[in-house]
Amino acid sequence: MSAVTPGFPGLGFPGLPGAVAVSHLRVYDWPSADGVCGGTPHLHLTCSEAYVVTGGHGSVQTLTASGYEVTPLAPGTVAWFTPGTIHRLVNEHDLRITVLMQNNGLPEAGDAVITLPPEYLTDPGTYAAAVVVPADAPEEEQARFARARRDLALEGYRALRDADGPAPLAAFHRAAAALVRPLLAEWRERWRRGAEAAAAATGDQLDRLERGDASHLAAAVVRAERPAARGRFGMCGRLDVYERAE
Repeated sequence: MSAVTPGFPGLGFPGLPGAVAVSHLRVYDWPSADGVCGGTPHLHLTCSEAYVVTGGHGSVQTLTASGYEVTPLAPGTVAWFTPGTIHRLVNEHDLRITVLMQNNGLPEAGDAVITLPPEYLTDPGTYAAAVVVPADAPEEEQARFARARRDLALEGYRALRDADGPAPLAAFHRAAAALVRPLLAEWRERWRRGAEAAAAATGDQLDRLERGDASHLAAAVVRAERPAARGRFGMCGRLDVYERAE
């Protein structure tokens, strides 16, 4: 017998389709030492992410074990990448993106490691001290923290991009995995209540239909939400975010 989402018998997962989450992003226009404007390079360890470009122009620089690439971004472009892809958004002119995230927004809830130099990746405390933007600080102070974090991450990113051989990137992958290990139980629970529950609900619905039972259709609902927070300082830019259904 297929499982259904706890508390929603016959209805299925109550969040966005497939436990995907959404945020709206205005990419930073802050110039960096290399003259490029944009965000903070980082990777995700368990989540794929997609960019739906809604305005402006720019690109996303990516670094994987297969090499370095640049993907142009313009209105109408949909670009996506899998876990392990180091990505840096470049803002050439007013780049605005709707971000689609796997696992109920886990990329914005911990599944990200910024490309800091190795000395900042030694333990979770050292890493957190370098990346946390104080939520209770004035906006100007938050912007200063976010920009300093971006610039520090670019130091590590350039070293990885320009490395002679795969060893530095592999070392970064190992350090990133070690940093997030204390969080894995929490991430697994989010996955269980999100993506796994969404897939199980579809299985249950298929089972019902196979038996000629369409009763779950009577439980249909419609939901709409406005952003729960606007202009949050994210890794790549200012974020408008929504509550995460879990």
